Amino acid sequence: MIGPAVLIYLPIAEMSVNLFFLVGIGGAIGFLSGLFGVGGGFLLTPLLIFSGVPAPVAVASVTGQVVAASTSGALSYWRRGGIDLTLAMFLVTGGVFGAGVGVWIFDLLRSFGQLDLAISFGYLIFLGSIGSLMLIEAVRSLIRSRRAGPPPRRMPGQHNWAHGLPLRFRFKRSKLYISVIPVIGIGFFIGIVGSLLGIGGGFILVPALVYLLRIPGSVVIGTSLLHVLAVMAATCILHAYQSQSVDILLAFSLMVGSVAGAQFGASAGQYLRGDQLRFLLALIVLGVAIRFALSLILAPADPFSTSVLGFGEGL
Repeated sequence: MIGPAVLIYLPIAEMSVNLFFLVGIGGAIGFLSGLFGVGGGFLLTPLLIFSGVPAPVAVASVTGQVVAASTSGALSYWRRGGIDLTLAMFLVTGGVFGAGVGVWIFDLLRSFGQLDLAISFGYLIFLGSIGSLMLIEAVRSLIRSRRAGPPPRRMPGQHNWAHGLPLRFRFKRSKLYISVIPVIGIGFFIGIVGSLLGIGGGFILVPALVYLLRIPGSVVIGTSLLHVLAVMAATCILHAYQSQSVDILLAFSLMVGSVAGAQFGASAGQYLRGDQLRFLLALIVLGVAIRFALSLILAPADPFSTSVLGFGEGL
């Protein structure tokens, strides 16, 4: 079991892997998380799949890693009073129901033998669209920075169509009086996507809260982290009980590396501007989307083999 490569056996994934390789993957994703300020699940899950881990195990196990990565950040914002607990309660309510629906769809797709294909298509469409939008926005920001400066933009607190919906509720910490319908709806959507693709969804939730609901920046990050922590914890439990795809040893190994890598990433991020960071992140996201596209288009070397392709194989 343990040799020069320090191999460990993952009981749920039913495969032996190099412990240092798993810790290294966790460290790399942790570095990117600290560098770009994202959860990293949308990069970690594809990387595990490309490395040969079965897609259902990769998706379910990453939820545990996301919970651990979000805990320290949520506690930090809690101490500083940077969390709107009432807003988080409605987001988590929608997110937990969404996670339940997502896990049900997850099991349904697996029973039909279409889960791997659905995950690949989901990541291709999801990362392709998000990466393209991020790249366009980053390029525009870089161009503006070379000219006079950024144009005035709408600030949090201003009203839009979402604020005119019924069932309004007063969120004292955010100093807003808005409908709970879009709040629960956003949480529900991210819960479904997170349970199906193994992502925390923070990089979707934060822009949605800021630009759609006009949540102040002082509470948006902490509230998002608390939502990710609670919903991913529920998703992890649901996957462990219902689909039985959570590999605790895999999640723990990734966890160890990501905690260390995040510290180095946060330090490195201080030397790059925000538009430069967004540009680099967009390139990485699009690169992962292209890799999924190639895996769907290119034929395997052995069309009758049931083995999972390793990272870079078949290209």
